[in-house]
Amino acid sequence: MKKIVVVLLLNLAAAAFLYAQHNMPDQRQQKEITSLIDQYSGAREKSDTALLKTILTSNVDQLVSTGEWRNGIADAVQGMIKSSASSPGTRTLTVDKIRMLHPTIAVVDCRYEIQNSDGTGRKMWSTFIVVAEKKKWKISAIRNMLPSSQ
Repeated sequence: MKKIVVVLLLNLAAAAFLYAQHNMPDQRQQKEITSLIDQYSGAREKSDTALLKTILTSNVDQLVSTGEWRNGIADAVQGMIKSSASSPGTRTLTVDKIRMLHPTIAVVDCRYEIQNSDGTGRKMWSTFIVVAEKKKWKISAIRNMLPSSQ
């Protein structure tokens, strides 16, 4: 009987810990992560490779809407600058939702709009995986998605 009670208590304790996870950012995290996305957007707009290199992790990876993978910071930065140069326009990233997976890891969903210089536009989604390295938020992964016409 004692074994059954102990097992039940352990299961209840484990369930309480699992469901007690708080996945919303606090105000400081919200501000810092939103600022990181704004810095990324500004760096892309200005082709600021120095800033990009400080806000991306060394092993960053990116999947763009064309299906191209960019692996590592050098490949990602080169691809970002090349992409911005080949399709000029105004890029706007608006944070829609932040979900904390851990106090140092978050998933950030953004609306991603590109207003092309010819007046046309693209409305997409971007998802960022961000991590806190030495108390500074950095981008570890980017996934750009172009919604289907369905």
